[in-house]
Amino acid sequence: MTIRACAVTISSAVVLLLAASACSKPSSPSSPDKPLPPLNPRADSLESGFGTMDRLVEAAKKEGALTVVGLPGGWVGYKEIIARFSDKYGIKVTSIVPEASSKQEIDTAARLKGTNQAPDVFDLALEVAVANAKLFAPYRVTGWADISDEAKEQRGRWFAAYGGYMSIGYDPRKVPAPASYGALVRPGTIVALPGDPRQMASAFGAVMAASLGSGLPDAARGVDLFARLKKGGLLGRPDQAAAVVDWDYMNAARAASGQGAAAWRVTIPKNEVFASYYMQAISADAPHPAAARLWEEFLLSDEGQNLFLKAYARPARMEAMEMRDTLDADAAARLPEASGDPVILNIPEQDRAKSYVTAHWGRMVG
Repeated sequence: MTIRACAVTISSAVVLLLAASACSKPSSPSSPDKPLPPLNPRADSLESGFGTMDRLVEAAKKEGALTVVGLPGGWVGYKEIIARFSDKYGIKVTSIVPEASSKQEIDTAARLKGTNQAPDVFDLALEVAVANAKLFAPYRVTGWADISDEAKEQRGRWFAAYGGYMSIGYDPRKVPAPASYGALVRPGTIVALPGDPRQMASAFGAVMAASLGSGLPDAARGVDLFARLKKGGLLGRPDQAAAVVDWDYMNAARAASGQGAAAWRVTIPKNEVFASYYMQAISADAPHPAAARLWEEFLLSDEGQNLFLKAYARPARMEAMEMRDTLDADAAARLPEASGDPVILNIPEQDRAKSYVTAHWGRMVG
């Protein structure tokens, strides 16, 4: 299974979040008796640029193509999402550099700028989206009101589509269900991270999840736990581990993949819930601007959100969809259970945590 590595910018000043979505009714496109606006494929909303979804679809079909970057098929159901979008609208989707980290997505766009091969859309860690907001075109999807204010840039330059909780995936034949991250320090249990926490958002999130005590983050506590695992010879690679600390959608997908599904379980320790969203953005220089906007409308539609949910990711519009009875209840029931409020790092907390990890990980863990 592919694990996407999303680069962490150590000096970033951004908030990691997972707030409940607002539940107001989505904005509606132009009413039938209202004059349609001039067609503008680079508009900041469906209503202002197209007037109706049919006109957006028509404009996107004329472009006939969409280029995405950094979307491996095994990441939150993107293989099925891309196929469904392409089949539904008859638009050819080209996926470039699928293993790119968030930062590498931006670098790829810079390298291909001005060509028809440049990416139209991005899927980014929050901090990378915030740091590069000037590169993105404002666009508010139809379901804009359902996205939490904390999970979107108010002009629409970036906005959440899905997220998840940090979790422990484990083999119950080798280790009992861990009641806490501290319980991973157990003789004979090999534990793994999805990468280097100085470079990968998922691994940094794992360290911070392990740092929680009474709901409060403390990077020193997280680094110390993995230092103890390392000292005891208990820290290894994911392919050799009896327990892997990773996003719940990655661990849940592994459990359901058929690769020892009966021998893999997922748990989120009680009151140790660390969360994050990934952000969508449209390139300001998108070669296929209408197709890019249609893609975002699809991802944030009930259909697209339920496809993320099917792949164990938590949709950005999940609460609103549940209230409107448009959420796939069966898929939601398969999500790993979580107890306790998700931890949200404020700006100073995140900066201090990343500075600490950068300064001490090499010496204490290696």
